[in-house]
Amino acid sequence: MSESNRQIKIPCRQVADIALPREVDRLYDLAYNLWWSWRPRARQLFSSIKVDSWARYRNPVDLLLNVDRAQWEQLVSSETFMGSYSRVMQAFDRYMNGGVETWFDRRYPDYNGGPTAYFSMEYGLDPSLAIYSGGLGVLSGDHCKSASDLGVPFVGVGLLYRSGYFNQAIDADGIQQHIYPDYDFNRLPVRPAMDERGRDIVVGVPLPGREVQVKVWVAQVGRVPILLLDTDLPANDPSDRPIAKVLYVRGREVRLVQEMVLGVGGARALQALGIEPAVWHINEGHSVLLQLQRLKMTMEAEGLDFEAALGRVGENVAFTTHTPVAAGNEQFDPDLATSYLDLWSDPLGTSSERLLGVGNPDHGESEQPFNLTAFALRTSRFANGVSRLNAEVADRMWRHLFADHPAEEPVIQPITNGVHLSTWLGTELQDLFARQLGSEWQEKLVDPKTWDFVYELSDEDLWAAHRSQKERLLRFTRSRLLEQYARHGRSPSKLREISAFFSDEALTIGFARRFATYKRAGLLFSDLHRLRGILRSTQRPVRILLAGKAHPADRPAQELIQHLFMLGQEADLEGRIVFIENYNMRVARMLVQGVDVWLNTPRRPLEASGTSGQKAAVNGVLNCSILDGWWPEGYDGENGWAIGSEETAAEEWMQDQQDANSLYSTLEEQIVPRFYERNEQGMPVQWVAMMKRSMVTIGARFSASRMVREYTDRAYMPLAVKAAARRAE
Repeated sequence: MSESNRQIKIPCRQVADIALPREVDRLYDLAYNLWWSWRPRARQLFSSIKVDSWARYRNPVDLLLNVDRAQWEQLVSSETFMGSYSRVMQAFDRYMNGGVETWFDRRYPDYNGGPTAYFSMEYGLDPSLAIYSGGLGVLSGDHCKSASDLGVPFVGVGLLYRSGYFNQAIDADGIQQHIYPDYDFNRLPVRPAMDERGRDIVVGVPLPGREVQVKVWVAQVGRVPILLLDTDLPANDPSDRPIAKVLYVRGREVRLVQEMVLGVGGARALQALGIEPAVWHINEGHSVLLQLQRLKMTMEAEGLDFEAALGRVGENVAFTTHTPVAAGNEQFDPDLATSYLDLWSDPLGTSSERLLGVGNPDHGESEQPFNLTAFALRTSRFANGVSRLNAEVADRMWRHLFADHPAEEPVIQPITNGVHLSTWLGTELQDLFARQLGSEWQEKLVDPKTWDFVYELSDEDLWAAHRSQKERLLRFTRSRLLEQYARHGRSPSKLREISAFFSDEALTIGFARRFATYKRAGLLFSDLHRLRGILRSTQRPVRILLAGKAHPADRPAQELIQHLFMLGQEADLEGRIVFIENYNMRVARMLVQGVDVWLNTPRRPLEASGTSGQKAAVNGVLNCSILDGWWPEGYDGENGWAIGSEETAAEEWMQDQQDANSLYSTLEEQIVPRFYERNEQGMPVQWVAMMKRSMVTIGARFSASRMVREYTDRAYMPLAVKAAARRAE
């Protein structure tokens, strides 16, 4: 079967009133395929249409809606624009139509089964489609992009949130404000899926006393479609329309309903579209309730009772658990869960108590909650953590559910997360890579040996690319501060002062992530006297750029943001500690591409993976991290720095103190001196050598390409083959 025949092609209805000249009518196809989001030339093409609109929206659908006929007449008569259009569309068609044989084609040339259906609560694909909150969503987006690049038969399933997560604004007192936008789906790069008669695909999901209607939209990500489910429909009761309005909503019952819509609605959407997955991949427990629908389908199709079907539905299911932190292992009060599971007891020929038992975490309490991680582990054949350490911790947490499992074999396997290089590598470095490796550099970097070319780059070229990316970050940061300070009512003279910020070439440290307690964003600030000595040096200055959101229900994290913001307002630290508000994928790209050092300070072993450090590393940014998540696998003693050790103190306060002392010493004695050690030409030769080693040792090993190939070889194909063999019996 050819790669092009493996693609899932879902008919979609046009909703945006976009009128294009015949000469450039393919811009419509390009705008609705997020391939443009990881192709700089495609983004530059859209920007050249209307620079101010692109700067405002960074969304090609919104852009094309705002171009008038006179502007199109100028563009189609421009040889420069039409030449760029032709080159981008040729590259797009070559990618989409199998102009290059994919990795999956070469690896599995005879495969003729269905796709892997990948369920996730959030997808970080591009800032223009704000249906993500942080690392889990970005990981899901990178997974889909790499599956597309590799030609893996794949379809994603998620929710289409009317307000997304939230936009963050920091007021003049440092208090985080939560702003929930109301997105117009008709202006986003998504379209409604339609049936053969041109009607919208709508499926029903049973809830207590009613059935909620769910509309299916499609976000096309290269060769991979993602089905996004929408409950904001006139056919639904007004109380049900906001079910999918906000990501990670605080209310527990609404959260459970969201997960019912994602799981059951997603399984029914695939069925309505005639898509029969060979494998089901449950990315964290949020979507595991899809197994309720699959149990029903299996019982009806094969005439099985509940217990037999329960053993059957896991045969082709892979489950990924991401964190040992309680908040990441969703669970619900048994009375609340029962009110929803009761709906399934008759269709499944069992009791709600039995269904509760499948999700029983068996932690010894008298009244057990309904735990989605436990439910997923009991109904899957393959389970993995997202780093070696994470898998070991998760295996210890959940092994008790499998008393008969061989002691020498882990229940939960490790598949370490990776990042999509084309999404996260800075433009200047992409250009440098293309000059060295040719236009197909992305495909070549799949081979770890190819990365050795970095050692052959001249120090001057690599340092120049890094400095250019750093300068862009500092311009961006200055612009954000001007906007923020103006909103706070700062005086014109104060705003003029900001233009002088970042005029030096200070060592710049980046720290950006969710402000969850275990991330310990405050560790670097635990000894302000010592920190001031590092930051305020006139000979070797240092600055810290911070970004991150605190969940609206997490008051301690919001107070920490306020504390750090106010520190940056103190006269001697202004411009040295900077909090960049409204952390999103665009801010993340700026930071991981432009800082000098990436800081990571979680409380070991609670970090799942921590892919932000991987994004930084491929850009030549050096990691300084606790030995948690992916860093124990990536750190070799010469490609960055480790904070503390792999030993854990008896008390948290002791561990925090030890790690803080190690961090300060590492900064004072190693990082700062190494950065400012220059040759006669002003080149930090030893620093650049570490940059090269970091890129070579981390680039291929921690790419999403490697990650998806590992999932395919170890989970997707073995599960698909075994399930197909069982059906053939």
